[in-house]
Amino acid sequence: MDIILKYFSEFSNTQLEQLKALEELYKQWNEKINVISRKDIDSLYEKHVLHSLSIAAVYHFDAGSRIVDLGCGGGFPGVPLAIFFPDIHFHMVDSIAKKLKVVQEVAEATGLKNITVQHTRVEDIKDKKFDYVISRAVAPLKDLWNWSKPLIRKSNTEKSDDAPAPGLICLKGGDLAKEIQESSTRPYVTAIKNIFKEPFFEEKYILYIPK
Repeated sequence: MDIILKYFSEFSNTQLEQLKALEELYKQWNEKINVISRKDIDSLYEKHVLHSLSIAAVYHFDAGSRIVDLGCGGGFPGVPLAIFFPDIHFHMVDSIAKKLKVVQEVAEATGLKNITVQHTRVEDIKDKKFDYVISRAVAPLKDLWNWSKPLIRKSNTEKSDDAPAPGLICLKGGDLAKEIQESSTRPYVTAIKNIFKEPFFEEKYILYIPK
């Protein structure tokens, strides 16, 4: 928890309790369903929670926004972001039902009311519209963008000036030059090492593609 408070300070008591609860909840569920690498579970707050919150360190979302987390796995980046942004709805989508069960149980145990889950393939939710798509290392950028485009609603003039236009925001790592080129997109790229100083974030990036 200390590593979260190193970079973020304006949490309510409820948010603090929710963040503190994540460690025990994920350790318990990881014994039953392997949603986090065994070697990473002891670094939950750095490698999963703080990594997810890097999006919140860069982007502000207006209250009432709807966000879909594609391929959410056990709940990252969506669960930490749902704690950080209690006035925003997060729709968590994955093709593996048992991982969504973990998300649902963690949401219920922490009292998160702004999370819904859907067991489906990305290709099968094109009838829904969202302000933003978020994702973490689920697929190549080309595929992510192709899946995301039909889900992102058209921009409107009601959003605040500091909120990004509707689009895809994803967490990626490593050398992304080829992946970006193959995607035929021009994402805004933020190096997380410029936000968080831990060595883990050395080659981690936030990519944002507005629709």
